[in-house]
Amino acid sequence: MSFRNILFPTDFTPHARSALKYAAAFARDGGGRVVLFSVQTAEVPANLMTLPAHLLEEEESQWLKQVRHEVNDLLTDPLFDGLEVEPVIVEGEPAPEIARAVRDYDIDLVTVVTHGRRGLSRALWGSTAEEIIAEAPCPVLTIRPPQHDFVEHRGQRTEIRLNRILLATNFRPSSIAATHLARELAGATKAELHAVYVIGDYFEQISVMFPEGGNSALSRMRADVKDRMQTFAGESGGTILTHIPEGRPYAEIVRLAAETDADLIVIGTSVHASLFGGAPALGSEIERVVRNAPCPVLCVPSGRVVTPLPAFARSQPVPQT
Repeated sequence: MSFRNILFPTDFTPHARSALKYAAAFARDGGGRVVLFSVQTAEVPANLMTLPAHLLEEEESQWLKQVRHEVNDLLTDPLFDGLEVEPVIVEGEPAPEIARAVRDYDIDLVTVVTHGRRGLSRALWGSTAEEIIAEAPCPVLTIRPPQHDFVEHRGQRTEIRLNRILLATNFRPSSIAATHLARELAGATKAELHAVYVIGDYFEQISVMFPEGGNSALSRMRADVKDRMQTFAGESGGTILTHIPEGRPYAEIVRLAAETDADLIVIGTSVHASLFGGAPALGSEIERVVRNAPCPVLCVPSGRVVTPLPAFARSQPVPQT
């Protein structure tokens, strides 16, 4: 599959270890490695893992000693047996540091636990989880225990057991990469692939306010989506099961994932600049899918919108030869 180098962010709490089996399973399946990643609030020596122990005995260095102990303890986890694991400890804020690490370490997948008690995992429950999805230039797998999972630990091995994948699509450019990846995952794991397009409940609201024009627009929308979904399924030889519910998009995606007993939701993300110049923002529907899904969610980036204005290029005269 596409995932070789896996970034495993952790704050060393038991809750954060919930993502460990996913990181190890994908790295093992892809013949790759895991980058064990920890973000601290103070400066960390680049050679922390090899520093002589006596240099960490001073009172102000006790926290560094504890960090090193936590890393070494995690490295002994049986899930890492036979895998290449690289510990990386940095100072900063989780989202931008994770995005930087994705580029620096050629990461294909980030595994993120979206609920916890303190440290990184505490920050991930809420806006920082969405910031990481928005900042990372690669797919992000979000895990929210307790929920249905698709990795089994047998003896000293972890296995990816995907039986059903739910692809949430809107046929926009933001869903193209997610569609390709969902098909690839389904093909590699022999999983049943479902595709869902939710006709938003705002169409019904429009038809109530403007019966003549609204009902016509809703009918055209239903027919167009049906045609597109039939074409989409036909491109895969009819092996994709399609669904066209109507209502609130996130609610229908979550409901369908539960009804189909999906192991994984795949959804495309389109990142926009914050209205007030802050961190990049995701759409509220994607945030709600991540926070309410009954199974892990794979968020696949498509691109960024950094300005609402078009870019203009000044034309240059062509030199005469």
